[in-house]
Amino acid sequence: MQPRLFAIITAVLLGALGLGAVAVTDWAPASSPVASSAAPPAAGGAQPSGSGSAQPSSTADPAVWTRSTLRNKLMSEMEKADPGVALADLDKTTKEKPYTVRFCHPIAHELGHAAVQRYKQDFQKVISFPHETCAAGYLHGAVEEMLANSKDPQGDILKLCAPANKGPCIHGVGHGIMFVTKQDIPQARELCKKFPTQHQQITCSEGVFMQLFAPDEEDEKAKANLPADKLAADPFYPCSEQPSLFQSACYFYAPTFYLSSHDYANHPEVFAEALKWCQGAGGGRTDCAHGVGSRTMKYNLDRVDWAAQQCATGKDATQRKDCTAGLVSYYTVNYTESGAAARLCSQLTNKEIQGYCRNSAGLASTLD
Repeated sequence: MQPRLFAIITAVLLGALGLGAVAVTDWAPASSPVASSAAPPAAGGAQPSGSGSAQPSSTADPAVWTRSTLRNKLMSEMEKADPGVALADLDKTTKEKPYTVRFCHPIAHELGHAAVQRYKQDFQKVISFPHETCAAGYLHGAVEEMLANSKDPQGDILKLCAPANKGPCIHGVGHGIMFVTKQDIPQARELCKKFPTQHQQITCSEGVFMQLFAPDEEDEKAKANLPADKLAADPFYPCSEQPSLFQSACYFYAPTFYLSSHDYANHPEVFAEALKWCQGAGGGRTDCAHGVGSRTMKYNLDRVDWAAQQCATGKDATQRKDCTAGLVSYYTVNYTESGAAARLCSQLTNKEIQGYCRNSAGLASTLD
């Protein structure tokens, strides 16, 4: 065979063998192990220092939940199954990953809105699913959606929760009233007054002021409507101008706005500063300190002793006690099982705060 012809044939054969090798070789790199867990984020859900985007765990869930990733998963579950499945998963997630409590309530709100749309405003069907998860956020969202679509919202206010008229439902009506009135507080008060008892009116006002100070900031229709000039003149606006019946709820939820507007997620020192701020609340100091304690616990359920240390910075024993009562109130709203308060108090290392904790929970003054 001629040398030139031999060289050509050899080149063709080598080329064919090379292509075959490419076709059958697995060029994908070996999978590296994925962490099945990660340290919970700092207050407010920030990523741990030095971390990038969360990597999926072995269950295909992210190692660290964000509001959007958890919300998307639950909305998908509800679409494929029903609200009960999504709410059960939300409850399980908040128990396993306490930091998710920081954003579970607004997610539950969204589930409630979507459920009303899914079941074509059949409210009894919507609330037939267990809905106490995340401080009854699902119920609140459902009531908001019902009132937003009502042809007679003022009349329906008294009908939605009847005949049981339970507190969480009436609280949800308070949220819905803020949608109906476009955050007009005087109008909202008058609608709350339609309930026959003062207790129900106060419960309704709690929903009103929670919605005022802590709306869903991702909803352009629900931004906090607090005029900067009036806040500059009165940092507790509009609490001081409320009738006495509604002042308590206003001062209790006012710290929510203070904390969010001072970027508590990246400035944890703001929790202690909020207690100093409460000193200027006049007759609302007690409710303000309660509110700081409640929000501090809500945003720091994954580090309850740290939360208690913030209450320990209070000006005096009265404020420290009031703040601790707020800690206990939110903890027992989130963990409703028997013994939850005792479990909380046992985790606190500051003996003074631990004593206030047990006193607030109706327990013996010491662990002995």
